Amino acid sequence: MERENRWKTYTAQQLESLGRLCEDYKDTLSRCKTEREFAAEAVSRAERAGFRDLRKIVENGETLKAGDKVYAVWMKKTVVLYVIGRKPLEEGMRILGAHIDSPRLDLKQHPLYEDTELAFLDTHYYGGIKKYQWTTIPLAIHGVVAKKDGSVVKVNVGEDASDPVFCVSDLLIHLSKDQMGKTLAEAIEGENLDVLVGSKPLTEGRQKEDADGGKKETKDLVKQQILNILKDKYGMEEEDFLSAELEIVPAGPARDLGLDRSMVAAYGQDDRVCAFTSLDAILRSENPEYTSCCLLTDKEEIGSVGATGAHSHFFENATAELMDRCGQYSDLKLRRCLSACRMLSSDVSAAYDPLYGSAYEKKNSAYFGKGIVYNKYTGARGKSGSNDANAEYFGWVRKVMDDADVAFQTAELGKVDVGGGGTIAYISAAYAMNVVDAGVAVLNMHAPMEVTSKADIFEARNAYMAFLKA
Repeated sequence: MERENRWKTYTAQQLESLGRLCEDYKDTLSRCKTEREFAAEAVSRAERAGFRDLRKIVENGETLKAGDKVYAVWMKKTVVLYVIGRKPLEEGMRILGAHIDSPRLDLKQHPLYEDTELAFLDTHYYGGIKKYQWTTIPLAIHGVVAKKDGSVVKVNVGEDASDPVFCVSDLLIHLSKDQMGKTLAEAIEGENLDVLVGSKPLTEGRQKEDADGGKKETKDLVKQQILNILKDKYGMEEEDFLSAELEIVPAGPARDLGLDRSMVAAYGQDDRVCAFTSLDAILRSENPEYTSCCLLTDKEEIGSVGATGAHSHFFENATAELMDRCGQYSDLKLRRCLSACRMLSSDVSAAYDPLYGSAYEKKNSAYFGKGIVYNKYTGARGKSGSNDANAEYFGWVRKVMDDADVAFQTAELGKVDVGGGGTIAYISAAYAMNVVDAGVAVLNMHAPMEVTSKADIFEARNAYMAFLKA
């Protein structure tokens, strides 16, 4: 069952389409490094493609019919898009489900401090990371600051060529004998992933008037200098950190990788490579037989929890509103709809890396250039936490891919008992729908720079389009 490298088969026209898609993808990755940024991008693209806000449709009492396109967004971090099909919704939908959060460093609520005239931002890492990978690389700050007056200020520093960047420091090799004797997991402690943001003391306004009318020297002059900068640029006080969501991410744009430019190197490709291709697929959906749906969720990297994670009722509520506007809602019909759905859990898989071949089982690994990857099951330690798709469903999926001439491969996430992982598949499967994981193979998964094959990006988008039409 050897799969052919897809690069060998492409026509000039296909290569041109692949190139356009991947240039668009790189541009999107470079601009959208947080879940909020990707959600906003999804809404913008949807509206340009003729999608309308479901909330406004409900408020106006409008009705919907086959062919209509709508979207719903929740807390600016989770988005669902629908293209209404010709069949009744209770007969199910074709769903693409991806997540738009990625591992990173988050600022604590009391982050800014000074030590020996160096200013730092204290962080708490988000998701599964190798902590040593986040030291000594250029970092940027993305996010929002919500103030008490209700205003929200966007923050994005470190991406423009004229911007400063930031970093987490590391111990010099000359003094690191003890550090080098530790395991990789222990060498960098989570509490030491603090971001260096300043070293210049405040020189003007250093003295403040005390209660007796005298003058006293301001403490922590480097910290105060940083606070003054934040005040000037964002109108931000130190207390505003309490209601801020500021994420530390690798700085810089997505780039071509390799002399042949066959790969994409960028932060956040898990899982934005699947989110982008799923989004592109549904934006191209027109008058489907079954309603097309694309769900882009938050919080997958920490268990899909909270109001914006896949465990929330947002998707179920939005689908109920959609059915109501189509004149098809009842609790029973909603249940029938969800159980009749067919879904691809659009999430990445581990690409085989020959430099670390001992972690993989070659016959059941994913390879660059061989198309979208299907994981019938994920999980760890005896498939624990896995969805484990039905054989009949995956047989149907295989036919859909073959009929559309889409390259696909199957894989597991490494050798048995070596590791494992999970996706949102099991959460959607709780509705009794058919779900299987389907995504792009990634090298360096969860690292600050992840790598994908352009051929696999192209095949994934084509696979998602074929699925929505099936």
